[in-house]
Amino acid sequence: MTPEETAREKSLGGIFVFSAYVLWGFLPLYFVSLAPTTPWEVVGWRIVLSLVFCVALIAVTRGWGRMRVILRDRRLLLWTLVAGLLIYVNWQVFLIGTLTGHVVETSLGYFINPIATVLLGVIVLKERLRPAQWTAVGIAAAAVVVIIVAVGNVPWIALTLAASFATYGLVKKRIGPSVDAVSGLTLESFWLVPIAVIQLVAVGVTSGLTMGHEGTGHTILLLLAGAITAIPLLFFSAGARRTSLTVVGILQFIAPIMQFLTGVLILHEPMPFERWIGFGLVWVAVAVFAVDSLLASRRQRARAVAAVPDPV
Repeated sequence: MTPEETAREKSLGGIFVFSAYVLWGFLPLYFVSLAPTTPWEVVGWRIVLSLVFCVALIAVTRGWGRMRVILRDRRLLLWTLVAGLLIYVNWQVFLIGTLTGHVVETSLGYFINPIATVLLGVIVLKERLRPAQWTAVGIAAAAVVVIIVAVGNVPWIALTLAASFATYGLVKKRIGPSVDAVSGLTLESFWLVPIAVIQLVAVGVTSGLTMGHEGTGHTILLLLAGAITAIPLLFFSAGARRTSLTVVGILQFIAPIMQFLTGVLILHEPMPFERWIGFGLVWVAVAVFAVDSLLASRRQRARAVAAVPDPV
């Protein structure tokens, strides 16, 4: 691949990743529009329809060969089960937060997520943190303490979202390139179908299912849950393998910024002064983390260039 082609691939990767995070940033508005559907029903349909969408995509792209290879590997199957359970927790808590007036708190979870990922690397993978990364972790921890003490409640939605998605990322790293995005989401959705069925039945016999009972527009929006789940993931997968981790790391803050602005400016969720202090500390931690990542990436590139021998 020529330098020009490599540059085009990186640019295309950045566009794909940017598109994924923008779509994820709009998710709160989409899910809020599904009212009066409960979080439990939404996640139930999201699982079932994601599976339908992915199976159709595999059929169109003739990806059954890749799926058969994965199905023969018990270790990979086990990891996809674990990934499915983690993403279920993430989806369910995100929907509970979004549909109960806590969009701002969901954004807090995704602001904290990169720092939680780094901390998980230390605990599980025994990785070493740079001083600036430890500083970011400390500031983020202080922000959570401020929110707990000043606001008076534990931001369990934010903490659960950060922990579940960080652990999901760790599992996906363990799986590696052996499982492509479509096959992975297909299997994760497949493992969750029993949970989805139980939730849909439970909702049906209690409050009643809304699918098909709230007008044509509502039904269409609910039927799109599978595609809206899968498309950003596919964009992200296509972009992440083309562009650098630094670009991915910086762009990942687009989604929580959009979610925060949605909660404050559109949905008018309360933001008392104490909560602003907590979020301010989180943003300082994110800034420290982002700047350190950029500087570390530049140092790594400089060392790589220095290591290339001069042509004779």
